Amino acid sequence: MAPPVPEKDDEEPPPAKKFAFPSALTVLALVTVAIWALAFLIPAGRYDRDADGAPLSGTYHRVEGTQSFTDRLNDLFLSPVNGLYGIQDLRTHEVGPSLTGSLYGSAGVFLFVLAMGAFITVVFATGALDRGIALLAHRLRDRGALLIAAVMLAFSVLGTVEGFAEETLGFYGLLVPMMLALGYDRLVAAGCAILGAGIGVLCSTVNPFATGVASSAAGISLGDGIALRFAMWMVLTPVTILYVVRYARRVQRDPAKSLCGFLPGDRERKATGADVVEPELTRLHKTVLVLVALVFAFMIFSVVPWSSALTGEADATPYPWEPDWSFPQLAALFMCAAVLVGLVARLGEAKLSSTIIQGAADFISPALVIMLARGVTVIMNNAQITDTVLHSIEGAVKGTSSGLFAVIVFLVNLPLAFLIPSTSGHATLAMPILAPLADFAGVSRAVVVTAWQAASGWMNLWVPTTAVTIGGVALAKVGYDTYLRFVWPLLAVLLVLICGFLVLGATI
Repeated sequence: MAPPVPEKDDEEPPPAKKFAFPSALTVLALVTVAIWALAFLIPAGRYDRDADGAPLSGTYHRVEGTQSFTDRLNDLFLSPVNGLYGIQDLRTHEVGPSLTGSLYGSAGVFLFVLAMGAFITVVFATGALDRGIALLAHRLRDRGALLIAAVMLAFSVLGTVEGFAEETLGFYGLLVPMMLALGYDRLVAAGCAILGAGIGVLCSTVNPFATGVASSAAGISLGDGIALRFAMWMVLTPVTILYVVRYARRVQRDPAKSLCGFLPGDRERKATGADVVEPELTRLHKTVLVLVALVFAFMIFSVVPWSSALTGEADATPYPWEPDWSFPQLAALFMCAAVLVGLVARLGEAKLSSTIIQGAADFISPALVIMLARGVTVIMNNAQITDTVLHSIEGAVKGTSSGLFAVIVFLVNLPLAFLIPSTSGHATLAMPILAPLADFAGVSRAVVVTAWQAASGWMNLWVPTTAVTIGGVALAKVGYDTYLRFVWPLLAVLLVLICGFLVLGATI
């Protein structure tokens, strides 16, 4: 006899789908369509410009739009293509893929991101970087505060130099048992990874995915403003480390003060944590780590405007030994470095080739985000509304002090960082509008870049739209609400310090 068929009312309703915030690619696609539609309503206008192409305050004037509906539809259709290799006509300033003039698209940055992805992936394939951090953690396992400081400092250095953030997700399997063995809780492990790398990215000095992309979009060198950003990193990193160490010591002294508590078995791990076998750092691993350090050191040397930095004159003649490199040369550098590391590590031709391809593939997402964001600026440029938007914002900041202007730029970027968690996309989208405002306020464009990256980095320390935060708390098995209770006092302190540095940078 067949079992009775359950009544329709007895059936369990399907589980409700949870809301998932759209990806950066989706957000930028929606932004593209929205800006294209708004271009029909915003009047065309233009500033007069100086010899360097900077807009001159007080010269804005309305112009007659020349685009037909078909032209605008074609711009929408070609926006990703123009965002990659659009050429700007020197006479009409229009951007298109088959015009004659200067490159307006982001092809240089696009290729640089792929080359950087290839290099980072090859380095990780050698096992040198994660083995080095594991060895550091093991040797300091009996000195808890020093271990926390060393791990966070290592993550912060990698964050400020090359945007090391998502890569921390691979270290939770090491950090969680290590911190529990020292008598800390899982929140300490999450703080080490999220805040250690996050504060480095917030204070990016030469991070190509943040500072590099933003500097390119702002029309300045990657090395411009590096002194201010380095000073921020030197202050904010110790503050963040001390915050985590202070909490860790409090939990070690009194486990009842842990904000996240302990899972079954967590407290028992303290007795067995010292039995972990020390990871071995071979000669090959040491050689790879030295090569990585030399490559990044040379990158910093090649992008810093040494003549301006040493003389204090913005228009100083470059020294003969000054490389003055930009993204095309840096893309070639990291591609060659990826091959060199692969050869030194004896990965073999087949594995090296596949690893380089895989690395470029893993980084295609931020590269596409840059391309799409640049495509939005092409639509605004061809519709001649960029200067109109700039003029409206100029009125809002006109008359403000340079320090207040820098803080306003920081605050304006906070909601943008939430909507577009991709630093590359956020920079490419915002900089063409924000950078010229610095010219009106008499502030260096490098200060605007620093304000932008600080806003993006500050938000990415806690917003749930980033894989680093939401993935990190999941791997550490800590509630997101618990993490917010842990981090909000630090966020308040960082907010005050950031604003102070921006005011200082804008006024000196």
